[in-house]
Amino acid sequence: MQKYIILFSIFFIISCNSQGKRPIPGETEYQKEENIRFKDASISPLKKKDLKKFKGLDFFPVDTTFIVTAKLTRTENAPIFEMATTTDRKPLYKEFGKLNFTLKGKNLELTIYQSQDDTRDEKYKNYLFLPFTDNTSGDESYGGGRYMDVMTTDISKKNTVVLNFNNTYNPYCAYNDKYSCPLTPRKNHLDIEIKAGIKVFKKH
Repeated sequence: MQKYIILFSIFFIISCNSQGKRPIPGETEYQKEENIRFKDASISPLKKKDLKKFKGLDFFPVDTTFIVTAKLTRTENAPIFEMATTTDRKPLYKEFGKLNFTLKGKNLELTIYQSQDDTRDEKYKNYLFLPFTDNTSGDESYGGGRYMDVMTTDISKKNTVVLNFNNTYNPYCAYNDKYSCPLTPRKNHLDIEIKAGIKVFKKH
């Protein structure tokens, strides 16, 4: 889960550009913030050789049809379980609920999870974890799937939440194999092409 709070303001971005520096790439503020973070050597997951050649992350064109409202059905008394990762690490998660939504005329469902480590951290206790794969995975997008952060504070009283697939991101393992990343559960495969959000990273 992304746990870096971007401290750069729009004013900072504008002031940098006004001083003749290269404009921050990205169609949206989300994309610009991601590119700023990845360019920062102190927090970037990129390997040194990739960081030197980094000019910006590759995203699908922003498409508002990939912004949907999902109905949340909370999972009662869900057991805590060890989620498989790319390493031997087994972080503890709990199923938070099911998200049902319609996209491109298809009725789809994803399971959303809550990290048990996050529930003990005041900064991240409202974060929910939504991993998924789709029919672009392994081709135009990262084969291990993509992630989306959802906030419990964004869930309405009617148990609906807006999912913006334009704001998806890759696990750090897509950039550097030193990281340990949760594996997307098989039940979270969407039988549709999600041509929105982050694309696969082409390593140098």
